[in-house]
Amino acid sequence: MPISHHQHNDEEVTGYSRKVQTTEQMEGGNQTPIMELILLGLGNGPELQPLLFVLFLVIYLVAVAGNLLIIVLVVTDPHLHTPMYYFVVGLSGVEIFYVSTTLSWLLASLATGDRTISLQNCFVQYFLYIILANAESLLLTAMCCDRYLAICHPLRYAALMNIQICCHMIAGSWIISILYCFTFHMFILQFRYCGPKEIDLFFCDFAVLSEPFCGADIQTMHLVAFLVTVILTVVVFLFILTTYICIIANILRISSSTGRQKAFSTCSSHLIMVAGYYVSSIIVYVVTLFNPPVILYKILSVWFAILIPVLNPVLYCLRNKDAHKALRDGLLKLAAFRHRPEV
Repeated sequence: MPISHHQHNDEEVTGYSRKVQTTEQMEGGNQTPIMELILLGLGNGPELQPLLFVLFLVIYLVAVAGNLLIIVLVVTDPHLHTPMYYFVVGLSGVEIFYVSTTLSWLLASLATGDRTISLQNCFVQYFLYIILANAESLLLTAMCCDRYLAICHPLRYAALMNIQICCHMIAGSWIISILYCFTFHMFILQFRYCGPKEIDLFFCDFAVLSEPFCGADIQTMHLVAFLVTVILTVVVFLFILTTYICIIANILRISSSTGRQKAFSTCSSHLIMVAGYYVSSIIVYVVTLFNPPVILYKILSVWFAILIPVLNPVLYCLRNKDAHKALRDGLLKLAAFRHRPEV
């Protein structure tokens, strides 16, 4: 049926009214900015909340206890006072803060059922997460350089890498991460949060949201964020991958099978950590540009934000003979101290 001129005018008026109403709602939203967010977490089923709380509490305690154990072993055992284990201590310290930052709100939310978080606290969690993620990335890169020098230049290793240089590299990782976060913080404060109030995540990560901020130069911010993401993930990962190609090539040149096995065992734990961390990070922050299913991001974020800190003590404590010996000697000393004769 053909549309009459009167009907056509009515539709134009209705469309205009809806447009005006939408504009007024947007203006009202501008006048009342979002001050509180809702993190939906990992599921909506209330019957799963106690089970998830127990599960993630156990994971948190294992991660913190395991990484603290590494720090205690390295500090108390003089045989472990080497640059490699000092890097492991630095990484363990990052992992403790890392898992505390990502799991703190989730555990509180599962215990109380309250999923709200203030926008200010969400920003604090996000910036702490950025600092710790960058510090871990830089420390893994520094550990890669340490393994390269130890295997490819063993005769010059003592001159090129010592405890002082190691401590400077650890401190430098933290300083660079904090400076980057401070610069990013000053840049992002120029914009206004206009993203969704409900976020289908278990911790604050604005990087995976679609246009969470509004402002005049928001496209510049997106470009800068993308370039930094590429540099800190893809480029650094390729650098580590290239370095490990050189390391493996040198290991294969070792004549004795025992020497090859010993050389490979010194870098296998770090290689597993690098693969687990960078592969998941690249998938999360590069693939999310193509809007994958949310469940994929949740699975990967659980892996690199929660399970990677657990993986660190497993790799460097359970799979390391020196750490085994230090732990055994420590337990023997503790047993001897407890059973000492009373005077």
